[in-house]
Amino acid sequence: MGALQSIPGQQEYADLAERTGFSLEQIGVLHKRFKQLSHNEATLRRDHFNGIPDLACNPIRSQIVEAFFDRRNFCQNVDGTVDEIGFEQFLVVMSHFKPPSLHITEEQREIIRREKLRFLFNMHDTDNDGTITLEEYRHVVEELLSLSETLEKDTAKSIADAAMLEVASISMGHMEPDEFYEGITFEHFSKLLNGFEIESRMNIRFLYMDTMNLCK
Repeated sequence: MGALQSIPGQQEYADLAERTGFSLEQIGVLHKRFKQLSHNEATLRRDHFNGIPDLACNPIRSQIVEAFFDRRNFCQNVDGTVDEIGFEQFLVVMSHFKPPSLHITEEQREIIRREKLRFLFNMHDTDNDGTITLEEYRHVVEELLSLSETLEKDTAKSIADAAMLEVASISMGHMEPDEFYEGITFEHFSKLLNGFEIESRMNIRFLYMDTMNLCK
């Protein structure tokens, strides 16, 4: 209960618990994380994420941070980005990284899976055009390869091109050499990840760090 005593408006957070699947105790812990990150301010900005050591080492750090400020991830049928988010928006985005409860129906599990897939798709659809283009996918792969000092830039580009063309061949069928692949849609994206246990694999490690570490 100690964690909850610092949270104003518990009825509001009870509603958020229903919406996000977090328990009141987990919301209390996340509220502490939020206050640590924001230095007790009412909102979070992108620069507040700079003090998280584990996140700083993540090769797709920029996509993770931007996900918190992408309107698509906490407002239905709204796009664009914001400069600051409150605790409610922070909590809703964090819920995308929460493993589903064991005590849910198959229908509920499928809904959660689709929401997570949409969230992951949005992270890569950086220009919000409804597709992941070769350039967007290449950007992700190049970031993943950026920690390797043995790879030249052209090598990283070639690997990204090959990976995207492989995805294209799976989702679109056989492509002729002169055909242009415009990008992968969300429906194709969902089919490609069919059978992949994404529900329990999406997480952010800093959630489970000691709160004091977030101040370092």
